[in-house]
Amino acid sequence: MTRVLPALLAGLMMFCAPTQCASQPPKHGEPSGWNSFLDTLQLRALKYFVETGNPSTGLMPDRWPSSYSPSSIAAVGFGMTAYPIAVERGLIARQDAAAHILHLMRYLYNLSQDGQPSGSGYKGFYYHFLTMNEGKRTWNSELSTIDTGWLMAGVLCCMSYFDGDNAGEKAIRSLADSLYKRVEWDWAMADKQGIALGWTPEHGFHPEHWKGYDEAMVLYVLALGSPTHPVPASVWDVWTKTYVWAKYRGQEFISFAPLFGHQYSHCWIDFRGIRDSFMQAKGINYFENSRRATYAQRAYAIENPARWADYADTIWGFTACDGPGDATVNIDGVSRRFEGYAARGASIDWSNDDGTIAPTAVAGSVPFAPEICIPTLLALRNRYDSLIWKQYGFVDAFNPTYRQLATGKTGWYDQDYLGIDQGPIALMLENYRSELIWNLMKKCPYIVRGLERAGFTGGWLSK
Repeated sequence: MTRVLPALLAGLMMFCAPTQCASQPPKHGEPSGWNSFLDTLQLRALKYFVETGNPSTGLMPDRWPSSYSPSSIAAVGFGMTAYPIAVERGLIARQDAAAHILHLMRYLYNLSQDGQPSGSGYKGFYYHFLTMNEGKRTWNSELSTIDTGWLMAGVLCCMSYFDGDNAGEKAIRSLADSLYKRVEWDWAMADKQGIALGWTPEHGFHPEHWKGYDEAMVLYVLALGSPTHPVPASVWDVWTKTYVWAKYRGQEFISFAPLFGHQYSHCWIDFRGIRDSFMQAKGINYFENSRRATYAQRAYAIENPARWADYADTIWGFTACDGPGDATVNIDGVSRRFEGYAARGASIDWSNDDGTIAPTAVAGSVPFAPEICIPTLLALRNRYDSLIWKQYGFVDAFNPTYRQLATGKTGWYDQDYLGIDQGPIALMLENYRSELIWNLMKKCPYIVRGLERAGFTGGWLSK
């Protein structure tokens, strides 16, 4: 497989050289210093996917630099989407990116689809975690519908981007089409009204199905748009009927506490100006909904009801992320409960906050509210410096409140990066800066069909 030569990456400086990055001039009213910072942050997030993938399989790790990490198929989907950005930003040559993506697609297509416990997938879906070297199921993981959805979003993004007439790019488009069309979305409904969360060979389907509002909106769009195994249009009503619409921290929006639920589908789909029947009735769109959720989360941090350390108007960000670990610690006379990896956030119907801050929560919301998100990213970079800013940009998370019992040292700072958190940084920054991924997905007939079957109208769909 052709991959980017180490020497090519070794020559990259902390800031992109003008000949390497296709930087846009600052947007109207945007401080000039923002652009160079976004160059650096985005470059480092992109390098996570370019540098940490397995040279033989092309699979990308769930996390790095942990001593052992399998591949997460969701991280692969984000990583595949990152490659067109890497080309446009001058990080890698188009031909190298195409060779890498072609190899990866062939590898994915040829992995076993027999549904065996030691296999790779079934019915076009893939197990959540695969071994990096062999592409085999690990950790007894489920056949994941949502993670396969994110994988297919990356597959279709590459199908739109690599539109050249050469043999390699034609093969990418053919493989992408085949990968997507063989996913049996209708099978994954089982006897439910919506798509099941997952399936295992040991226990069959998960008892729950995906219902709104959360990160699975793009999953339903993909399933509705399939020309081979579509789900019925009724699933969108099943999805929206469980929405919780409420006012929280001065904003009215569909409630979902962790910000990733307001971001992931937007990584691929431009929801500006298009609305389904639910949003039509509310008079806004899903993009505006995510903007309001971002502002509400910042307002929560400013109020800081539990008095966690450092929370402020430019120190915030709550989503699913790593944490200091499951422990209860007495800090200055207050019993504090901490968690390891968990979903974090604050909303009217559910909240979970242990003082852990995730920079990806802020970076993933930049398109919605750059005026509050970019200053926060800069403040995080300046305040915590090398504690959270390392090889691939911001580490996954940190907790300035946590106190180690053994040493009495205050503050926990992650050492790992997570592919599903690096992805939104790279993708959403690009959507903010150039709308590249949004525009690529607008060219995908399956995405258009899925949105239309869900009842979306207006905006760019009308064109």
